[in-house]
Amino acid sequence: MYMTQSLHRALQQSPDKVAVRFAGRTRTFRAFVERVARLAGALQQLGMKPGDRVAMLALNSDRYLEYQMAVPWGGGVLNPCNIRWSAAEILYSLEDSGSTLLLVDEAFRPMVEKMRSESRSLREVIYCSSGEHDGELPPGMHGYEALLAAASPVPDAVRRDEDLAGIFYTGGTTGFPKGVMLSHANLCSSAMAMQAEGLAPSGGNYLHAAPMFHLGDMGLAMPHWPAGNTHTIIPMFTPQGVLDAIERDRVTNTLLVPTMIQMLVDHPAMKEPRDLASLQCIFYGASPMQEAVLERAMAALPHVDFVQGYGMTELAPLATINPPSSYTAEGHRLGRHRSAGRASICMEVRIVDPAGLEVPRGTVGEVTVRGPNVMQGYWGKPEQTAAAVRDGWMHTGDGAWMDDGGYIFVVDRIKDMIISGGENVYSAEVENAVTQHPAVAACAVIGIPSDEWGESVHAVLVLKPGQRVEASDIVAHCKTLIAGYKCPRSVAFVDTLPMSGAGKVLKTQLREPFWQGRQRNVA
Repeated sequence: MYMTQSLHRALQQSPDKVAVRFAGRTRTFRAFVERVARLAGALQQLGMKPGDRVAMLALNSDRYLEYQMAVPWGGGVLNPCNIRWSAAEILYSLEDSGSTLLLVDEAFRPMVEKMRSESRSLREVIYCSSGEHDGELPPGMHGYEALLAAASPVPDAVRRDEDLAGIFYTGGTTGFPKGVMLSHANLCSSAMAMQAEGLAPSGGNYLHAAPMFHLGDMGLAMPHWPAGNTHTIIPMFTPQGVLDAIERDRVTNTLLVPTMIQMLVDHPAMKEPRDLASLQCIFYGASPMQEAVLERAMAALPHVDFVQGYGMTELAPLATINPPSSYTAEGHRLGRHRSAGRASICMEVRIVDPAGLEVPRGTVGEVTVRGPNVMQGYWGKPEQTAAAVRDGWMHTGDGAWMDDGGYIFVVDRIKDMIISGGENVYSAEVENAVTQHPAVAACAVIGIPSDEWGESVHAVLVLKPGQRVEASDIVAHCKTLIAGYKCPRSVAFVDTLPMSGAGKVLKTQLREPFWQGRQRNVA
């Protein structure tokens, strides 16, 4: 199994089919593969040897897609940089991985000079302008298009199976980020599972709207390569940009995290007449979807299938799939629209107690996963690898329970669980209750210090435009839906919630002001 295999197949079977669309540029599979082979040759000329790490710091583009394929084609290892991190965090990931080459676009050009001066491993920087041509080059950088024009295409190195394909940095909210080592077999097995689940039917057009540095987008895009599908790209997510791309390019499939879906369905442009008939499926993941947001999304896009995937970077990234059948009337009756789905093909999922023993169905424990998708380990961190992967099972740190059909219901990160007065409170349940209030657009629930209860439930809310509501109204609303001890004891109103580059709410930032100088004694 190797990432570039599908390019050879597409070149053989449909060379003149459109492979990529971005910013008015359209390239066939023949042209795309030619550029991939040339970029691989250019990287080798700049010193890339088998197994060398090559980083990219950029917004979404057709060149990002070429990078994702050219690095393994040339024998290298991917290291996509998190665009939401500070220069210091990005520098750490470059140094920790020993990345020798970096591709950067104009959006992040100002960050690079300082990183170049402080990096011990970085040798060469390639500048990717947004236009057809390189334009004025920053000092000391190579022009992307000039490199391709001067390079000769090289044969595929065919790194495969257990060869390292990429180092994908995750975490960083506590301590240093960890580099997740994923092999070609890890990534390809996850992609084949998604294709077997019907997530990339032939004749499709996948929209890259989520950030391409994140394995969520890359992982979901991968099954579209063997399907021979088109890849449409926008630089970054905006509701208007997504709607325009669907309408203009007849997009069929996309990945959106729940916060993006909420922004999309609540955007004023959704009330305008739009031709979105081509859109067949929205895949969502990265965090649980609050039920009220899901209901609004299904009402706004009644012809679209919603599919949830649960996983993490360490799982390349898939573990479970919640299929369209969970969103039917029968699925609602069984409550499975609230589920994260069940183990995908080739993968096993168990819910275990702290001793690693499987708990009875309906009991909350930790999600563990075994299969060909489980990472090779954390780069340079054998102790953390051993703690995370035990007897082949990846311990996710997520709390969930499983029903009799094997569907899992994620309740919280174990470390985010709130213990109030000796009772476990799961933030996802409280957030679902809060967001059913008609004035609430988005919500995050955290535990804050309480001398009386140990921790108390605190809700941070974003209201819909033009709405006003009192904290007491939110609490009273929640008491009609969940037990009193689970209801917020305090409420804060904010304009926006802090987000990671992958669209997850950064609860560590929300908790930080409350816990400074105090120990949070929660597992």
